Amino acid sequence: MRRARRPRGVTVKTPEQLQLMRAAGLVVGRTLEKLTAAVRPGISTGDLDALAEESIRSQGGIPSFLGYHGFTGSICASVGPEVVHGIPLPDRVLADGELISIDCGAIVAGWHGDAAVTVAVGECAPELLHLSAVTEQSMWAGLRAVRDGGRLSDIGAAVEGVVRPHGYGLVDGYTGHGIGTAMHEPPSVPNTAPEGPGRGMALEPGIVLAVEPMVTLGSPDVTELEDGWTVVTLDGRAAAHWEHTVAVTPNGPWVLTALDGGVSGLTPTPGLDPGRPRT
Repeated sequence: MRRARRPRGVTVKTPEQLQLMRAAGLVVGRTLEKLTAAVRPGISTGDLDALAEESIRSQGGIPSFLGYHGFTGSICASVGPEVVHGIPLPDRVLADGELISIDCGAIVAGWHGDAAVTVAVGECAPELLHLSAVTEQSMWAGLRAVRDGGRLSDIGAAVEGVVRPHGYGLVDGYTGHGIGTAMHEPPSVPNTAPEGPGRGMALEPGIVLAVEPMVTLGSPDVTELEDGWTVVTLDGRAAAHWEHTVAVTPNGPWVLTALDGGVSGLTPTPGLDPGRPRT
């Protein structure tokens, strides 16, 4: 049976091209590992940005974000109520008890990798740690849905299935995306599935997507600050953001930005739960 025609602009990568994307993904993964270890009270987001640029370039990569539509950082550093696209600054010093989401992209041989983590600064309140844990689990649920023969809405349905029972806000106006020789390619990858799974573009080997749920402690309503980049929650409550780049393969999803290829995250641990739903 012939597959339905792919939407315009969606690219399918060859196995050789996936290997190049894996190289870019490893640069991102190693950089995020360094940044996670560096997060502490008293360090600035500008310091983290400098560390990220040094890490990316020392591995033979180019920061994807630096100069992108005028963006001034090599990472997005979003703290507290900042959801995504926070601009790293030398005078934005991290304080004990905050969450910071760090989004990082790198180019290697013309191919992009893109991933994000949320990190606790010092000792965080349990409700913030729980928010981040649920967001991370929802990302992995979405990544597990990236399979040959699946449909695009399977991803959003999987993300929602993790987030909704906990009563958190799921930001709907910002999405994941295709990725390849451009950082943002079609299709958009929503984190919701209003019509349920089994809808939208067919997934097939060689398609590469960035899956990135953005989840809030309160309302999902957001606004963009006057800097033209930083997206914040309208109610001022905290947010979390997790992301990986994943390829569809005949053998299942391959998480290009995970150092282990996604092996640990794609295999759910029986009984592991980020906590009971809130009431």
